[in-house]
Amino acid sequence: MNKWFVIINPTSGNGYTKRKKNKIIRALENLKDGFVVNYTQYPKHEIKLVHQATKNGFVKFISVGGDGTLHYIINGIFTQKTIDTNKIQVGVIPFGTGNDWVKQHKIPKNLRKNIAILNNNNLIEQDIGAITLKDKKAYFNNVAGVGLDGFVVKNINKKLGKLSYLLAAFKSVFRFKKSAIQISLNDKIITVNSLLLSIGICRFSGGGMRFTNQVNPQDGLFDISLVKDLHPLALFLNVHRLYNGKLDKHKSVDTYKAKKLAIAVKSKNKPYIQADGELLGIGDFTVEIIPKAINFLIPE
Repeated sequence: MNKWFVIINPTSGNGYTKRKKNKIIRALENLKDGFVVNYTQYPKHEIKLVHQATKNGFVKFISVGGDGTLHYIINGIFTQKTIDTNKIQVGVIPFGTGNDWVKQHKIPKNLRKNIAILNNNNLIEQDIGAITLKDKKAYFNNVAGVGLDGFVVKNINKKLGKLSYLLAAFKSVFRFKKSAIQISLNDKIITVNSLLLSIGICRFSGGGMRFTNQVNPQDGLFDISLVKDLHPLALFLNVHRLYNGKLDKHKSVDTYKAKKLAIAVKSKNKPYIQADGELLGIGDFTVEIIPKAINFLIPE
């Protein structure tokens, strides 16, 4: 099946995608290989749609929506049992609030240019992360984390648009209680009172923030930033570093590269775990990278 299987999330971008539906369909008509369209009808519907599509022989997918839409498409791909994931291609037409993953690969918010990228068929093999909790497993293509970022995700109100992430962070930082965690990576064991732990494949999260910076989405390694016992006021004073990529220069931030890590929570206060903006739960977990696991279409 050479046609594109297009998944459109009409609620993404606070309903902006739904309002632009006809314009999107007209743009898709310029695809060289043809397409079929499906609309998500409820949260995580993308996973079921991907499972059905792969059973019908589709190997080419287009995500029309935000980071969440792409995240669930990836989870659909890695939980289906029909087709090898490295034979699957994924393109993205960004219509979300944060649009963080596309920033890494310089994919524009322009329908004409998006279609050109899909038609040019310039592929990269990107790493994917697998995160395992006691009762579930999830996959992520961008950034996962535990601590303040999970608390922000829980408190975010996307109706506020692009400022929603920053406003949620300001609101959350004075309410969040740091946790003692034990991190096992690269034959080391680190026990620390942590504000947050960011585990990145790509660079941007939270609407353009850069908790991780020295990334290569194809090197088979996570880019890890551990923000230790930082006072909330200090975080405010260094908010510019979240956007210019220099947070790792702060004395309270340690950085690592690793293929795998295990996190054990050592305090009664259990921080939230998130992956690409999806809240996964609380408690101990492991994270492992799957090198060059899937093909994405990006600009040349």
